[in-house]
Amino acid sequence: MTMIKKKFTSIEDGINNMLDAAAYDYSKNGFKHRTSDEFREKFMVNVGQKYIKIGRVSDHSSGRMGQVWGFVVNTDNDKKFKKGDVLKAAGFHAPARNAPRGNVLDGGFNINWTGPEYL
Repeated sequence: MTMIKKKFTSIEDGINNMLDAAAYDYSKNGFKHRTSDEFREKFMVNVGQKYIKIGRVSDHSSGRMGQVWGFVVNTDNDKKFKKGDVLKAAGFHAPARNAPRGNVLDGGFNINWTGPEYL
């Protein structure tokens, strides 16, 4: 796991920093079949009104998301979470709304190459 320490004012910059940290965490694990740059390139970010879905490009259908890596809250009008909160995926279309795993704007959380940390 890699600690995210930086704070950001832009949600886009915070997400890019988090994905860079995930790629760094990937490189620390000693995988040889893909470099950390190749790992980083495979991320897709789909921006919605409530959530930003982060996933990995499918190996079988280029340009399509094959698996969901996590979600980031993209609104100030959520009753439970604040903008920038990182959420684990509950499924392909929805986040797990039990608790945030960190916040890309505030920093101070851990991230794995496999996705947001479990609680």
